[in-house]
Amino acid sequence: MAEHWTARDVPDQTGRVAVVTGANTGLGFETAQVLAERGASVVLAVRDVEKGKQAAARFGAGADVTVQELDLASLESVRTAAAELHTALPKIDLLINNAGVMYPPRQTTREGFELQFGTNHLGHFALTGLLLDLLLPVPGSRVVAVASIAHRLRAAIHFDDLQWENSYDRVAAYGQSKLANLLFGYELQRRLAPHGTTAALAAHPGVARTELMRNSPAALRGVFAAVAPLFTQDSARGSLPILRAATDPGALGGQYYGPDGLGGYRGNPEVVASSPQSHDLALQRRLWQVSEELTAVEYPVEYPVG
Repeated sequence: MAEHWTARDVPDQTGRVAVVTGANTGLGFETAQVLAERGASVVLAVRDVEKGKQAAARFGAGADVTVQELDLASLESVRTAAAELHTALPKIDLLINNAGVMYPPRQTTREGFELQFGTNHLGHFALTGLLLDLLLPVPGSRVVAVASIAHRLRAAIHFDDLQWENSYDRVAAYGQSKLANLLFGYELQRRLAPHGTTAALAAHPGVARTELMRNSPAALRGVFAAVAPLFTQDSARGSLPILRAATDPGALGGQYYGPDGLGGYRGNPEVVASSPQSHDLALQRRLWQVSEELTAVEYPVEYPVG
């Protein structure tokens, strides 16, 4: 019987450059730490620079770790970060779009986008587009979108009210943002495939015990705490699907990794299925077009013809 994939299976990353968003805590920190331990030069792209510096100080001696300010809820910050990364980095091997917000009261980004959609999807859409020229020349480079089992939970792309201005449902809005992550990732892979250098993959952590639940209603947090021992895993285990999507030599563009346990809540990192809705080609293309319009970021890769 084959052994399960673990962090020990991450290949040597010496000479590779990884940018991890939201890397000062939780899944992002665990992912960045393993990559640094394997020799990668890691950029912690974080909203709070001081917290990023504190996180960087926790890495082992000799780790090549730097901190980049990035507020995904501000397209101006995204553009500034991308420009600074172009100055600092000769290339990017791994872009791991991990940062996110979950279940906040209705808030908006700097540009007026609903906070979850604006941060989880539009901010990463813009960042990826602005950094793609650092990835495309690099054989074996990857973009990993961190999605969620919530992409199945009351999830749809509400094109008639993307910003939830008419009525706000924090759970459905989070589901929309996580569905958008997958739609974007699959569409990105389709556009990258003809280039033959960069692949787009996705991953989800199951139900990981991280700070992401801090904005949840008190009743939901209570339920979560009660069932946590049965249906959750720690952030180190939750990071394994992300690490496998990013580094497994056998991983392929368009694959989605997650825990293999019942419901996808916990388990070992394997290729898993996403919802039929996430594979809707028309939905992928429409969201891409709307995202380009909202962010004013156009990608250097076109939709393949034929």
